[in-house]
Amino acid sequence: MKAVNAFKLFKVVWYRWLTPQNRYCCVCGQTSGGFLPYRGGSRSMPNAMRALKTVGSDLDEFECPCCGAHDRERHLLLYLRASGVWDEFRSADILHFAPEKRLAKLVGSQQPRLYVKADLHPGGDDIHCMDLHSIAVKAESFDIVIANHVLEHVDDDRLAMREISRVLRPGGCAIVQTPYSRVLQHTFSDPGIKFTDARREIYGQEDHVRLFGRDIFTRLVAAGALENRVKTHQDLLADVDSHRYGVNPDEPFFLFRKPL
Repeated sequence: MKAVNAFKLFKVVWYRWLTPQNRYCCVCGQTSGGFLPYRGGSRSMPNAMRALKTVGSDLDEFECPCCGAHDRERHLLLYLRASGVWDEFRSADILHFAPEKRLAKLVGSQQPRLYVKADLHPGGDDIHCMDLHSIAVKAESFDIVIANHVLEHVDDDRLAMREISRVLRPGGCAIVQTPYSRVLQHTFSDPGIKFTDARREIYGQEDHVRLFGRDIFTRLVAAGALENRVKTHQDLLADVDSHRYGVNPDEPFFLFRKPL
C-alpha cells in the first residue's frame, strides 16, 4: 500500500509541476500534465468489459492531480453547462444521490432553492440517509434529481427509476449516468454472482450488481415513464477536446424529463 501511495504521489508531482501543462480540469480550473489512472488504467480492465465494449469512466484519464475530481464529474459538469441544465439549478429544488464532494460544491454555488444531498451510507453530517428504492419525501418534491453512477449499484434499478420519477415535478429532470455495454442487447444481472472477483469480471467492478445493455435507454424510460432527452458528446461537446479535458467521448449525457 505504501508503495502504491508513493507512486501516486510521484505521479501527482510529475503531472502538476514537471511536465507541460496541456490538460485542463473544468472542475477546479487548473491545468496539469495529465490525469491519474484508476487502479492500473485500461490495462487492468477485465477482459469481459473490453470485449463487451463497456462505456463508463475513462480509466486512463480518471483523477485530476490538482483537485481529485474524477472524469465522470468533469464530463457531467461539461454536459450540464452545454445543455443549459446548469442554469436550471438556480432557484431549483435538487436531490443529489451519492454526491461527489467537488461537484456538490459547484452545485451549491448555483444557489439552488433547496439542495438535498443523500446516500444510503452518508459520509458526512450534511448528507441525509436515503434509500433510492424508497425516497423518504412526498411526490413531486424536486425539480432535479442527480444519480451519477449509482444505478449500477442498486438492487432494483427499475424501482429506483420509478422513485426518481415519483419525486420529480412535471417538467423536472433526472440525470442518471451509468456504465453500459454497446454489445449486450439486454441488461444482465444475476443474484448468484456474489463474489467480488466474479462481479468485477462480469460487471466491471466489485460493488456493481448489473451490466446495462443497449436496452438501457428504453429500460429507464419505461420504468420511470420519462421522456428520453439523452445526448451524445458529439451533440453537445463537439468543440471540446476530450483528451485535454480528460473525459470519455463515448459516454452520453443521460438526461430524462418528466412530462408536463
